Amino acid sequence: MTILIAYDGSDDADAAIAFAAEMFRGADAVVLTVWERLVMTSARASVGLMMTMDQSGIEDEAIAKAMRELADRGADRARQGGLNAVPRCDVDSVAVWSTIVDVANEIDAKLIVTGTRGLGGVRSLLLGSTSDRVLHHAGRPVLVVPAPAAAAEGKD
Repeated sequence: MTILIAYDGSDDADAAIAFAAEMFRGADAVVLTVWERLVMTSARASVGLMMTMDQSGIEDEAIAKAMRELADRGADRARQGGLNAVPRCDVDSVAVWSTIVDVANEIDAKLIVTGTRGLGGVRSLLLGSTSDRVLHHAGRPVLVVPAPAAAAEGKD
């Protein structure tokens, strides 16, 4: 069984790795970090979805290197937790969620594990959440691990 774990370095993603490692100790896992080229960031900014940044190939190379290091860090955490994990870093094709779904299809993941990140207000109406989109488009089991603060709030 291969598990795909979406990893962006957030506390939510760390919680997802920790939970997956606890539940599926010894399983094979791919820890995926998806990043967006600055040209796409600028395109979204032009329609008011995020701040514009100057872009160049050099900046994209620096971001790609940092994202590979982030994927490596996530895979290290997964291995420390008991998973047989390898890192993977991909540039998003259309959106982060669709890249996660595409990679899951490519590797025939039996399960996708992702953290949840609460988007509030108008932003959630415009963008939706990555975990929600993965859940609705994956066509395979998806485990959405709540944020550490959300999990703590649910305890009595």
